[in-house]
Amino acid sequence: MIDNKTIKITKAVLIGLVTKTQNEAQTFEYLDELDFLASTAGIVTQKKFWQKLPTPDNTSYLGKGKLEEVAAYVESHQTDLAVVDDEISPSQQRNMEKVLKCRVMDRSMLILEIFDQRAKTVQARTQVELAQLQYMLPRLKGMWTHLERQRGGTGTRGGAGEKEIETDRRMAEKKISALKLKLKEIDKQNETRRKNRAEMIRVALVGYTNVGKSTLMNLLAKDNVFAENKLFATVDTTVRKVVFNGMPFLLSDTVGFIRKLPTHLIESFKSTLDETLEADILLQVVDISHPAFEDQMNVVNQVLSDLGAKDKPMVVIFNKMDLYEEKNLDEFLPQEVRRTLLQELQDTWMQKTNHNAIFISATQGRNTAQLRELIFDKVRELYLARYPYKAGYWHDYLRQMGQEGA
Repeated sequence: MIDNKTIKITKAVLIGLVTKTQNEAQTFEYLDELDFLASTAGIVTQKKFWQKLPTPDNTSYLGKGKLEEVAAYVESHQTDLAVVDDEISPSQQRNMEKVLKCRVMDRSMLILEIFDQRAKTVQARTQVELAQLQYMLPRLKGMWTHLERQRGGTGTRGGAGEKEIETDRRMAEKKISALKLKLKEIDKQNETRRKNRAEMIRVALVGYTNVGKSTLMNLLAKDNVFAENKLFATVDTTVRKVVFNGMPFLLSDTVGFIRKLPTHLIESFKSTLDETLEADILLQVVDISHPAFEDQMNVVNQVLSDLGAKDKPMVVIFNKMDLYEEKNLDEFLPQEVRRTLLQELQDTWMQKTNHNAIFISATQGRNTAQLRELIFDKVRELYLARYPYKAGYWHDYLRQMGQEGA
């Protein structure tokens, strides 16, 4: 039987700024990404608004005139939500909600909501809950303004709203402490697991969100990891034992990075990112079909640097070559010219990565056999260097497997 009940769809406007540190092209690109984030969260974007300001307005993020323009649109189009592309202060949020008369959230809160929807494991759910509480703690006052308005002119400085805020603050702080203790216990369990596999070479897939890491994980591990064309399709770290030509190693798929990743999330997910920190080899997956793939690479490299993992051995996997050709090469282009252009692209990036790069299409299986060989060689090299007392074993074993001298 078909349920004819109307499903409530959240309609939103997106808001961004062109500032002295962010030009128009970047703002439009970030708003497109924000639109993708909203879609991932099940939100329908009605319109995007932007304004040129040297810096965000301290009171209401936007200037007064632009804010009133957005308010008029919100009222006439029955908009439910306004999403700001930057992290805003509690006072900016409250002031915007007074004028717009709809709920206001920033990029950080939107990402937190997506993580809340996607987290499956106990560890991930605990990390998300901790990040949400840390985000909401300074915003508790705005949640009780309706009580303060009801207080009336009693002449007292206190009030129901203030008491409720203080009670909620204590409860939130107590919960935060409990969640941190819970994460410490989970970390101890994870550390024990890692010790039990101490002599296994570890390889971690890293990269911007939605570049195809989970698809590649499925391909390499012959597993069934959830993969979807949405941002943050997976937020849980997946670790699988993989065997190439009889040689085992551990392969992990970590949470994707993104611009303006909330500080609370980075702090809360540090234990998840330990898989990246403890990896012996990083495979940075890049969506080469994305027009801003170089900027995305810079974001990933900066996060890796912040984590202290930038100097680890890395192979850059330029994924989605099929989409790159579809978007950038005319279908009527002569094959010789096409090959020349692709070769020039590959030569450029091979030089930039010191020849630690490969160009593939995970969905089409293009160059994936070569990728396996590349990973195999890197893992073998580390095994022989790290465990020289096993060199004889690996020498005989690889010769038997037909790999010696390959």
